[in-house]
Amino acid sequence: MLIKPAPDIRSSEITDETLYLRRREFVKAAAVPAVAALAGLAPALATASGQGALPNVRKGVVTTDEAWTPWEDVTTYNNFYEFGMDKGDPARHSKAFRTKPWTVKIDGLVNKPGDYHLEDLLAPHALEERVYRLRCVEAWSMVIPWVGFPLKDLIKRVEPQGGAKFVEFATLHDPRQMPGQRLDVLDWPYVEGLRLDEAMHPLAILAAGLYGKVLPNQNGAPLRLVVPWKYGFKSIKSIVRIRFTAKQPVSSWQASAPQEYGFYSNVNPDVDHPRWSQARERRIGEFFKRKTLMFNGYGDQVAGLYAGMDLKKFY
Repeated sequence: MLIKPAPDIRSSEITDETLYLRRREFVKAAAVPAVAALAGLAPALATASGQGALPNVRKGVVTTDEAWTPWEDVTTYNNFYEFGMDKGDPARHSKAFRTKPWTVKIDGLVNKPGDYHLEDLLAPHALEERVYRLRCVEAWSMVIPWVGFPLKDLIKRVEPQGGAKFVEFATLHDPRQMPGQRLDVLDWPYVEGLRLDEAMHPLAILAAGLYGKVLPNQNGAPLRLVVPWKYGFKSIKSIVRIRFTAKQPVSSWQASAPQEYGFYSNVNPDVDHPRWSQARERRIGEFFKRKTLMFNGYGDQVAGLYAGMDLKKFY
C-alpha cells in the first residue's frame, strides 16, 4: 500500500521551544523559576512510584476526546516482559523496583553526550498532559493521559551530528530487580529504535507520569517513550540509554521474530500479524471490538513521514 503525504501537525499545536540548559546551568544563570520547578519535581520523583502528584503539569496537545481508560486498568493490565509475561505480572512483581537514583546515558553521534540524571533530563522541560491512544499489537487498546515532554526537545538539546539518522533506546538490564529477564523470552536488554525524523515528530514524547501522577513501575517508570501511531511495544519503558546512530537499530522483537515484527511497526489495519488480524481492536473496558484506525488515528499528522513507502513491505 502506498500512501500520499499528509499535512504536518498544525503550528498552533506544536510546543514552543524551551531553554535547553542543565540544572546547574540554571543555577549559574539565576533562573529561579526553573530551579523552583525542579525543587517541586524532585520530591514527587522520590515518592513511591505512581503515588506522588507531578507539579506544574500543563495541558498539552489534544489528540482525542475519547473516554480515558480507568487508572485501575491502565496500571494492572500491562505488557512489560521484564516483570513477567502475564498481563498482571508487572503490577505484582515491580513493587520493589528502584527508580531513584536514575541515570540515562546519551551517546553515539551527538555533540553533548553524557550520563544525565533524571532530574537533569526533566528540569528544562515543561511537563504536559497529552491524551493518546495506545494500540497493542495483540489487538487491544487504551486511551491514556500521559505526562511528559516532546522527545524532539531533548534531541535538540543534545545536538545530534550530521551523520545521525536513527535513535536507539535501551531498557535497564537488572535480572535481580526484573525477574522476567531471567527468562529467555528475548535477548536482554530490551532495545527499540526510531528514525530520527520520527523521533523529532511533535507527537513522540518521553513520559514521566500518567493521570497527573508519577509513572508507576509497571508502566515503565521512571522514564519511557510514547509513540502513539505505532504499536505499543515500540514505546520502550524504563530507559537507561539513548544512542544516536547512522545505522538502523535492530529492535528486540524484530531480532526475536523478524517474520512477525518489523522495524517501523506502524499501526496498520491492512497488515495482519501472522497469528491474528489487525483490522479490529478491543478497547479495554468495552465488550465489542472497533475498527482499527490507520496510524492509530494519527494519520493526518504522521502520514507524511512515510510518503511513497510500501507499508506492507516496511511493516
